[in-house]
Amino acid sequence: MLKKVSLHFLDATRFIARRLRFGGKIAMVSIAVSFLVMIVSVSVSAGFREEIRKGISALTGDIQLLPVDMNYASEQSPVSSDQSYLEEIRKLPQVESVEPAVYRAGIVKNGDQIHGVLFKGVPREGTDTVSLGVRIPVRLTQLLGLKEGDRMLSYFVGENVKVRNFTVTGTYEGVMDGSDNIIVLADIADLQRLNGWDEDEVSNLEVTLKPRYKDSWKMEEATDQIGQIALAFMGDDDDNLFATSVMRRYPQIFDWLTLIDFNVLFILILMTIVAGFNMISGLLIMLFRNISTIGTLKAMGMTDRSIAKVFLRVASVIVFKGMLAGNLLALALCAVQKWTHVLKLNPENYFVPFVPVHLNLPAVILADAGAYLAIMVLLLIPTLFISHVDPAKTVRAQ
Repeated sequence: MLKKVSLHFLDATRFIARRLRFGGKIAMVSIAVSFLVMIVSVSVSAGFREEIRKGISALTGDIQLLPVDMNYASEQSPVSSDQSYLEEIRKLPQVESVEPAVYRAGIVKNGDQIHGVLFKGVPREGTDTVSLGVRIPVRLTQLLGLKEGDRMLSYFVGENVKVRNFTVTGTYEGVMDGSDNIIVLADIADLQRLNGWDEDEVSNLEVTLKPRYKDSWKMEEATDQIGQIALAFMGDDDDNLFATSVMRRYPQIFDWLTLIDFNVLFILILMTIVAGFNMISGLLIMLFRNISTIGTLKAMGMTDRSIAKVFLRVASVIVFKGMLAGNLLALALCAVQKWTHVLKLNPENYFVPFVPVHLNLPAVILADAGAYLAIMVLLLIPTLFISHVDPAKTVRAQ
C-alpha cells in the first residue's frame, strides 16, 4: 500500500513539473555562458600542459643523463653514448627510448642580423640527406629573415673560432621560442666533427617516457629510478652521470603551468557560483509566481519535500539544457581554435605561438558533473521558502 502511495506522489510530481513554466531564459543563458567559460578554461589549461610538455620532450627528452660538471654544451665535456647500464634503463616500463645528443652554443648570421642559438645534434632522419642541413624554429626565421633553402653562416667560439655554413632544410614550431631560447636541430655527426669527437662521444643521453608516464609525479619517480640505475650499475669505464627531469631543469615553466591550473580552478568555482546564484534568483521568482499553487498542493496533502522536488525537477531541466548548450558551443570554439590556431600568442611570454586547446574528456565530464551538482545543492536554499507558505492564507487569497 505504501509503495502504491509513493508511486502515486512520484507520478504527481512529474505531472505537475511538466506543466510548470520556469520562464528563466536569462538564467539558462547564464548557465550556458558559465559552462562555456568552464569548458574552454579546462581545454586551454590542458592544451598548454600538453603542448609545452610535448614540445620540451621533443627537444630535450623527458629525462637527461648529464655529466656531473653540467657543461654539456662545451666541446671539452664529451661522455660515452655506450654506457653499460643503458639496457637496464631501456627495460623500465616507463621508458620509450634513450637517444644520444650533442649540444654546442653558437652564433648565426644572415646579412647584418646575428643571434645566439644552441645547436642540438640528433641522429639524422632517413629522408634528410642534405650535408650540414639544419631545422630551425619559426621564431629564428622571423628574427633573421631565413627561409627553407637559405644558407646560414654559423660561428662557434672555443679554443678557436670555427665557422660552418649550414643549409636550412626545414622549420618547426618551437616551445620556449623566446629570443633567448632558440634551439637549432642539426645532424649529430656534423656536431661531433665540429667538436672533434668520435662517433660514440656525445654531450648527454636523453630519455623519452611513454605518454602515460609524463605527469609530474610519474616523471619524478622515473627520474629517481634512472638515477639509481646509473649509480648502481656504473662500470669502471662508464662516465659519472646523473639524471634530471625537464621539470627540474625548467622549474619556472612548470610553476607557470601550476599557476594556470590554479587560475582554472578559481574560474570553475567562480562560474559555478555565478550560475548557481542566477538559478537561485530564477527559482525564487518561479516560487513567488506559484505561491497559490504551492498552497493548493499543501492543502491537498502534499509534503514540503514533494513540492520542493517539483520545482527542483523543473530547475534541473533548465540547468541541464544550459549545460548542454554551453558544452556544445565550447566544443565548437575549441575545435575551430585547434584546427586554425586563429588566436595567436607571443611565445616570449607564453612559450607557444598560439592558444593551445586539448579536449581532456575526463576533466570536462568532471567539471560538468561537479558544477551541475553544486548548482543543484545551491538550489536547495530557495526551496526552504516552501515551508513558510501557509495554505490557508494562499487559498483564501485566491
